[in-house]
Amino acid sequence: MNAPKVDSIEVRDLSVELDRRTVLSGVSLSVRGGEWLAVVGPNGAGKSTLLRAMTGLLGGHGEVLVDGVRVREMPPRRRARLVAYAPQTPLLPSTLTVFEYALLGRTPYISYFGGESHDDREITGQVLERLDLAPLASRPLGRLSGGERQRVVLARALAQRAPVLLLDEPTTALDLGHQQQVLELVDRLRLEGGLTVVTTIHDLGLAGQYADSVLLVADGRRVASGPVEEVLTESLVARHFGAHVRVTTGPDGRPVVTLTRPAASSPG
Repeated sequence: MNAPKVDSIEVRDLSVELDRRTVLSGVSLSVRGGEWLAVVGPNGAGKSTLLRAMTGLLGGHGEVLVDGVRVREMPPRRRARLVAYAPQTPLLPSTLTVFEYALLGRTPYISYFGGESHDDREITGQVLERLDLAPLASRPLGRLSGGERQRVVLARALAQRAPVLLLDEPTTALDLGHQQQVLELVDRLRLEGGLTVVTTIHDLGLAGQYADSVLLVADGRRVASGPVEEVLTESLVARHFGAHVRVTTGPDGRPVVTLTRPAASSPG
C-alpha cells in the first residue's frame, strides 16, 4: 500500500465561519511528513471543522499547505491523490455494496471515460482484507452495523493511497478490538510507508498511545500543542474538559490517561 510521501502539512491562521458564527479562529499547526497529529478538545471545539477545512472543501480565511502548495488551489483530482479524508458521519448510499463503496476511493486514478482497472480492484480488495471487511464485500451498506460502516469509510480513504490521511473520530462506533485493529493498521502504514496522519479523537488515552503530537482546541482556538506528554496533562484536561483524570507514564514512556472519580464530599 505504498503511496508518495510529503514533507510537511501547515495550517496558517485558519478561521472559519458557519452560519455567521465563528467556529475556528486563527488556528495554526504544522505536521512533518510521516508524523501522527491528534486533534483533541471538548465537544463543539471546532475539531471536525478543522479537518474539513484542511481538505480544501470548506472555505475560510488563512492557508492550508502541503509541501508549500495551497490545498484550495489544487485541481480536485490532484488534491484527492494527495489528501484522503474519512468523515465521522458520511452519507452512505444504502444500496451500494461494501466493495463498491470502498472502490470509490480509486476515483482520482480512473480516467473520466474509463472504468476501474484490475489494479484498482486489487488495491480495494487488499484494504478490505486488512480491515476485516472482505467477508462483507458484497453486503449492501444499508445492512451494516455502525462499527462496520465506520470501517468501510476508512477503507475508502485508504484505497485512495494518498500520502496524507485525515480521520475524523475513526474509532467512535468501534468495539475495543476493532479500535485497536484500525489504529494499529494506520500506525503500521505510517511507519512502513511514511503516511502522514491527522485525526480528531475523543479518547485521550488512545491519543496518548498512538499520536506523536497533540493539538488541543477549545472554543475554536488552539490552546496547546506539542508532544503528547506536554499537552495531555492533568491540569490542561481539567481546565478544558472539566474532567478528573490521572496521567501516568506507561512502560513505553507514553502518557496513560485514566478517568478518576471526584473525591467524595465530606458529610455535613
